[in-house]
Amino acid sequence: MIRTALRNVLAHKARLLMTVLAVMLGVAFVSGTLVFTDTLGSAFRNQSAKSYDNVAVAVTTHASQQDEKTPGVDTATLKKIQGLDGVADATGRVSGFAGVADTEGKLIGNGWSNTGANFFPGRSGQDDQYTFTDGSGPAEAGQVALDKDSADKGDYRVGDPVRVATNGPVKEFTLSGVFTTEDGAVNAGGSLVLFDTAVAQKLYLKPGVFQDVTISAAPGVSAQQLLDAVEPLLPKDASAETGKALADEQAAQIEKELTNLNTMLLAFAGIALFVGIFLIANTFTMLVAQRTRELALMRAVGASRRQVKRSVLLEAGVVGAIASVTGFLLGLGLAVGLRSAMSLIGGKIPAGPLVVSPTAIGAAFGVGVLVTVLAAWLPARRAAKIPPVAAMSSVHAVATTKSLVVRNSIGGVFALLGAAGIVAGAAAAGSDGRMLIAGGAFLSLIGVIVLIPLLSRPVIALVRPLLMKLFGVSGKLAAQNAVRNPRRTGATASALAIGLTLVTGISVLGVTLGQAVDRMTTDNIKADYMVSMASGNSLDESALKALEKADGVSAVSPQQAVWLEMGSSGYSASGVTPGDVQKVLAIKTLSGSLDTLADGGIAVSEKTAKSNGWKSGDTVPVTFEDEKKGKLKVGALYEDNEFLSPILVPKTLADAHTSHPEIREIYLKMDGGASEANEQAVVDALGDNPAMSIMDRQDIRDMFGGFVSMALNIMYGLLAMALIIAVLGVVNTLAMSVFERQQEIGMVRAIGLDRRRVKRMIRLEAVVISVFGALIGVGLGTFLGWAIGQTLATEIPQYALVIPWDRLALFLVLAGLVGVLASLWPARSAAKLNMLTAIKTE
Repeated sequence: MIRTALRNVLAHKARLLMTVLAVMLGVAFVSGTLVFTDTLGSAFRNQSAKSYDNVAVAVTTHASQQDEKTPGVDTATLKKIQGLDGVADATGRVSGFAGVADTEGKLIGNGWSNTGANFFPGRSGQDDQYTFTDGSGPAEAGQVALDKDSADKGDYRVGDPVRVATNGPVKEFTLSGVFTTEDGAVNAGGSLVLFDTAVAQKLYLKPGVFQDVTISAAPGVSAQQLLDAVEPLLPKDASAETGKALADEQAAQIEKELTNLNTMLLAFAGIALFVGIFLIANTFTMLVAQRTRELALMRAVGASRRQVKRSVLLEAGVVGAIASVTGFLLGLGLAVGLRSAMSLIGGKIPAGPLVVSPTAIGAAFGVGVLVTVLAAWLPARRAAKIPPVAAMSSVHAVATTKSLVVRNSIGGVFALLGAAGIVAGAAAAGSDGRMLIAGGAFLSLIGVIVLIPLLSRPVIALVRPLLMKLFGVSGKLAAQNAVRNPRRTGATASALAIGLTLVTGISVLGVTLGQAVDRMTTDNIKADYMVSMASGNSLDESALKALEKADGVSAVSPQQAVWLEMGSSGYSASGVTPGDVQKVLAIKTLSGSLDTLADGGIAVSEKTAKSNGWKSGDTVPVTFEDEKKGKLKVGALYEDNEFLSPILVPKTLADAHTSHPEIREIYLKMDGGASEANEQAVVDALGDNPAMSIMDRQDIRDMFGGFVSMALNIMYGLLAMALIIAVLGVVNTLAMSVFERQQEIGMVRAIGLDRRRVKRMIRLEAVVISVFGALIGVGLGTFLGWAIGQTLATEIPQYALVIPWDRLALFLVLAGLVGVLASLWPARSAAKLNMLTAIKTE
């Protein structure tokens, strides 16, 4: 039986090609994901360990200019640490945001990971964190050093002037050196600027104070001994750990983050393999049907049902093993490609070898063989059940009425339960509702897959008159062929339906959310421009003062972060400019007046006021950030606004209780509205600062909408593999159908159907099956998109369902095009058949 199985694989290698390709693609997705994430994890773990190679103990304080309660490590404490027995060296570190302009004044790097730090030469005169390829570290206040990648991007050489922006105005420095580093910020696509220590302390903390300290041990001194000696010297808010412990923590964090990525990619790989199951099952079903006499002969000469079943499963195992080998090799190439792609989009991955773990190898072969064998189990079971006499008479076993009733009843129950779950989830809303929808979607998909053969006849019957009218005999034959074997048509269409269900659901949800965000932006913002830091950090007070004096500015208001304790709760508030805030933001007043902000009053959002029982005119006790207490009068209630905090206070009040204003963004209204001249006036007022982002209303809409579009494109890309496998299923079904119907095709050729119309018949059959599957997928996907959207409606005030008819129509057109492309090879094969040879075929 083993020899028979191997012979059959070799004999039907052309017909098994699409199965091999489908499994190969799924395995490549799985193995590529595992190898890529293993490689990424190993590279980052090695980088993390390398950064702590010479660190016995690391001291961390989280000190910042905004947090006066955390003092940091002062110079006196650092000197005490340096003087301890067993300390080889101790280095003080301080860091924050720093952006470097290129030759055109644009920011180098991605903004959020652009970093500035201090250069701290140790006893050796060098800073072990950095290796200089040109020049040296900054030795005075007017010098900086740049990482090599940023220097290359900006075309900087040692001695060149460099414009550097922190949270304040741009300053010009002289480039003293260029270095390489394993710093994570640089590897994430950012830049690293090194300042003289005194300059960095003044920029990011305060003179004579460090945020962190790294300590190296003298020979023979353990990290634990050093840790015990250092801890008593530290301020109360500082923490100290051994370098190994920190490296282990970072490695665990890297593992956690990569596990999330791994899970997401493997989920889409699972979808691709699930779609592939239909192709595999279809292939073996058709092979079994075509080899009925052969299998019957085996039964007649003594083969048991179990042996026949094992023979078919062994064939599937061989196919799965071949596909696993090729898929695993393709997966290695995919992992290398993903790594290169990350480098192209700005993510710098640390150097390291490709990591091929036993888990990746085992998963690739396990998944490939297991999926193929499982998919072939039902066809193998059917093959074993064919009685020798019936098979020898060439009467293929057909489904009994009882089996069809049972199948359709089960499918109907699953579909109804799934639909009920989806509707219940939509009504429940929130995360619980989405869990119900996920379960309902799974049941609905199973139900629809089971019912698709039943649905194929009436649906395709609707288009048969149109096909006959437009394409004559070819159209009529195509429609009849498409429903000749409903199970085969259903299995082929199911693969496309699953892929398009997910794509359509994501599209409906994405377009709806995108338009909700767009309406939220246009309805709530009156300002012509919004200014913020590219890093996401807070703006310096000097930026606001400069904009208040800028030419053409008619209204300007910041959103300054404020924290207020009111009653038993804490609230995030915004410090704004009275009189101007309502000119730059659309604030719908429900009671009272926003003019009371100028008199020291506050404005409260509707939900916050309702939850506390406040109304206009009430006086409420408050504790400010500096722990001073007072009472504030509620001067106005306003409708909740996504661009505003739940409480508005005048900026003067916010400034009175903080020494470091935290301005998140500044909104501007200009005379004459947004224009090139007005934008240039804003740029000039800010000193042509590359670290500051200036966006008009369209830019703001694009920024928020861009997140949705990017997420959609990622999803489309990840689902592409499933759709490719579905297309291979159409090709496979048609190719095997042509082989199965050689005699029939020969007959219709003999009675006058020319080659051109034979090709047209096969193409139309492919288009009918593809569009049928697409219709099912688009309908179910739209239903799912609506349901998931309903669970988000309470969280997104501007939410309203949007059905992207243009995209849905495009999906159907593309499905038809897929059918045409998938039919090229089968149609050509059918047209080339010799009439006489085909007629003689049994």
